[in-house]
Amino acid sequence: MSVSGLDSIEIEGTTRAQFILRGALAAGAVSGFGAIAPYVSSALGATAAGDVGTLQFALSLEQLETAFYKAALANAGLGGPAQKLAKAFGLQEAQHLKTLSDLLNALGSKPAAPPKFKFGLTDQASFLDLAVKLEDTGVGAYNGAIANPRLRTPEIISALGSIVQTEGRHSAAIRMVAGKDPAPQAFDKPLAPGQVKAAVEPYAQQPQQQSQSPQSSG
Repeated sequence: MSVSGLDSIEIEGTTRAQFILRGALAAGAVSGFGAIAPYVSSALGATAAGDVGTLQFALSLEQLETAFYKAALANAGLGGPAQKLAKAFGLQEAQHLKTLSDLLNALGSKPAAPPKFKFGLTDQASFLDLAVKLEDTGVGAYNGAIANPRLRTPEIISALGSIVQTEGRHSAAIRMVAGKDPAPQAFDKPLAPGQVKAAVEPYAQQPQQQSQSPQSSG
């Protein structure tokens, strides 16, 4: 007898599949996400399609930002506060990237391979100009992603909410170094995926086939 209908049973407002998924993600945070992937694959099919799509979307942003700061440190001749921020933010974006990759692996979905990136960085001024644009775009993109009605799992919503707060701090700090208003408006507008794609697509080349690590050129 099929028991697939159990996935729709609610446990105090939470479906059985969501309950399994949330418990597995909590366990993965302690024991390592790779270890619990087999326990969430069935729940994934029932509830987490929106979660996976949103995580893949966020992953692409972190691939871009990680590659951007790596390229800036290699090619833009940074010094002073700009160099300090690029080093710190690059490490944090790499941490975001690993966390999102671990979550996707835990959900039984292979993280998408990163494309190659080309940013056209020539000096510190070009770095600051593009850094403001990319960090502002990142904040709007995460705000839009969190508002996605297909995003179902509270723990994933919480992770994305934590990341967007850090992205907002990045944006403010970069804006100050660039001589711009760190908080130009009272509310940040969410960006739709199409708007984000249009903003970042000029910097992405063809996807890599062999590597899972972001690569970049100046």
